[in-house]
Amino acid sequence: MLAQMKKRSLGMLVCGAMLLSCLAITGCQVSVGGQTLPSGYYLHDDIQYFPKGPEFKLSREAAALKAARSEAELDR
Repeated sequence: MLAQMKKRSLGMLVCGAMLLSCLAITGCQVSVGGQTLPSGYYLHDDIQYFPKGPEFKLSREAAALKAARSEAELDR
């Protein structure tokens, strides 16, 4: 009986140690106190670059409306 208890506790200890080591070596994104903290591999991640675009996003639409208004005024 005592040997079985020792085997069981040793098995639980080994299983817990393996689980803890798996959690320690894998990086994961964590939310702590309202902060989103990066994974352990954030220095090795791909960098995404989004080039700066125009401030006014609807420039083509505005130009088309202006042209339509000027054409409508000419037709009057």
